[in-house]
Amino acid sequence: MNSAVVSQSRSNAHPDAAAVQRQIASRSFCTMATVSQTGIPHATGVIYAYVDGVFYVSTLRTSRKARNLAESGRASLCIPVRRVPAGPPSTVQVATRGEILDQDDPRIVSLVGRGALKSITGHGELEIVNGCFLRLTPSRRVLTYGLGLPLRTLIRDPLNASGRVELPLAS
Repeated sequence: MNSAVVSQSRSNAHPDAAAVQRQIASRSFCTMATVSQTGIPHATGVIYAYVDGVFYVSTLRTSRKARNLAESGRASLCIPVRRVPAGPPSTVQVATRGEILDQDDPRIVSLVGRGALKSITGHGELEIVNGCFLRLTPSRRVLTYGLGLPLRTLIRDPLNASGRVELPLAS
């Protein structure tokens, strides 16, 4: 039995806020986690659009993620950021405040008109009966894993690869 004691983590990562924001904007897939009113967690993969510092997800109003968000007003996102073809990806983790918007909400209509939601409305999502959009506003503090440090350092010292940045407030 190994009796080694792991010391408290010290981060080697120093991610740049602008670089993290570019990573978020250049991706479209993440895992979204919510919790029901009775404390049952739910995590699911979603496709998102990131517009003006806010995440948008198209879904059904009856989906578990929409129901949980309606109850709690909160969700967390984990965005994988692949840096090399092999090995685990780095990640960006974001806590959000959320609201549910109807398909004909003026904010959605405006974004669709600008083409800003094309990535999540280009497959007939606007025609779905009982469809809605989740508008997820991130907290300023964003946690990262593996970003802001050389890949070699991540591989050699994965226990100290966490970081955090403060993003500008969403518009």
